Amino acid sequence: MTDHARIELDGQTFEAPIIEGTEGERAIDVTKLRSSTGTITYDVGYGNTGSAKSEITFIDGENGVLSHRGYPIEQLVDQATFLEVAYLLIHGDLPSREALASFQENVTRHTLLREDMKRFFDAFPHDAHPMAILASATNALSTFYQDNYDPDDPDSVEKSTHRLLAKLPTVAAFSYKTSIGQPYIYPRNDLSYPDNFLHMMFAVPAEEYTVDPDIARAFERLLILHADHEQNCSASTVRMVGSSGVNMFASVAAGVDALWGPLHGGANQQVIDMLEHIRHSDADVRTFIERAKDKDDPFRLMGFGHRVYKNYDPRALLIKESAHTVIRKLLGSDPLLEIATELEEAALNEDYFIERNLYPNVDFYSGLIYRSMGLPINMFPVLFALGRLPGWIAQWREMKNDPGTRINRPRQIYTGPARRDYIQIDKR
Repeated sequence: MTDHARIELDGQTFEAPIIEGTEGERAIDVTKLRSSTGTITYDVGYGNTGSAKSEITFIDGENGVLSHRGYPIEQLVDQATFLEVAYLLIHGDLPSREALASFQENVTRHTLLREDMKRFFDAFPHDAHPMAILASATNALSTFYQDNYDPDDPDSVEKSTHRLLAKLPTVAAFSYKTSIGQPYIYPRNDLSYPDNFLHMMFAVPAEEYTVDPDIARAFERLLILHADHEQNCSASTVRMVGSSGVNMFASVAAGVDALWGPLHGGANQQVIDMLEHIRHSDADVRTFIERAKDKDDPFRLMGFGHRVYKNYDPRALLIKESAHTVIRKLLGSDPLLEIATELEEAALNEDYFIERNLYPNVDFYSGLIYRSMGLPINMFPVLFALGRLPGWIAQWREMKNDPGTRINRPRQIYTGPARRDYIQIDKR
């Protein structure tokens, strides 16, 4: 197997080293291409460009494989807690019992927000999008810890890690309570990470509220399934912003903004909209399946296919089970789930979908779970962000600890006008 690729250009040969990862994926290292040839590569959307060497997450899209630090996602979802997975992503190994207890304590004792930060939430319109509040509050948190967010100080990085993991669920719950006009529910240190969040979201001061363990476990599974997904748009944003040397709070806030987009964290909203559209139409599900096959029809099946996976998204297989459990417990039945099941059946058995690798992805079922819990659609990406948070932190820390990190600065191919001379305004 060759260890170099050769590029023939203007009669000269450029030899680029081949880099190989632990799972056998290969890359052509073009780091010195421009300095040697004066030429750059052109890759819209970076679909063929490796931006980092990473030890965090591995995806084999052709075979539907996802693992974190070598552990298959199937094992982590069924056997680990969310904070165990967060520790794994951030620190590289599963924690011992003592290490996990210490990590949980450090996160738990930081869940409270500064009391004067409540005025921050009151300043937003009641119909403000929760993702806008989450991104703003993440940035605002840094103003309260200016002596502890130095990105080059290991102790500050550790404290920022704990604070972000602890406080963002509180921020998310407070933003939700603000939007529905209910009083804030403070975090409880006697509850687990998922239980505490659900309690802050749904409890009210006037009566007791007990978190259903089945709902809490389903929610925790969702958090784990979203915890990291390699160099996606938001993770790459966190790395790019962090490469400038800015603190973790600002970098994660940028990741929240990237996740807000409908093509990223907002995809499950589009699934619910599609299912509602099918439900309230005069046509049956089969009609919409046929419409999806018609390239001249604007209708598209949302929640099918993935930029990376060319097989069934392994997260979708795992989340489907939780969807049935939660909906059966909370609603008994759901016509949207019935429509989704029929759509999935077509995708798994009809040549049109199989040939185009249009299998359900994680977004196809996650929105159904959030909806059954009584959450409004604009909260869906917020919950995605809470799950993705440890991945962002792990990616940021790996970027900071890599001695080869440089400030990110993509090149471009200029296609504007050639040189022109300035024309005085009265002659234009």
